[in-house]
Amino acid sequence: MMNSKHYKTLSAIFTDPVKSNIKWIDIEALLIGLGAVMREGSGSRVGFSINGVDIVIHRPHPRKETDKGAVKSVRRFLTNAGVKP
Repeated sequence: MMNSKHYKTLSAIFTDPVKSNIKWIDIEALLIGLGAVMREGSGSRVGFSINGVDIVIHRPHPRKETDKGAVKSVRRFLTNAGVKP
């Protein structure tokens, strides 16, 4: 179930130019709020599945913010899964 913070994160993910200051914990919370199934991988890898679409991505470290490349990947994943801002 999405709350107002999830909507704010979703909007930030789809903002142009791509933001590099979105906290990873907020992206993870959004994906779980959308009903994604989360799988822990090795090291910093984590996988998510929504509507039969999968992504495997690295959690940022040591920073808390997600870089632009990862934000673009999450944006593409959400679009392919049918999630719109």
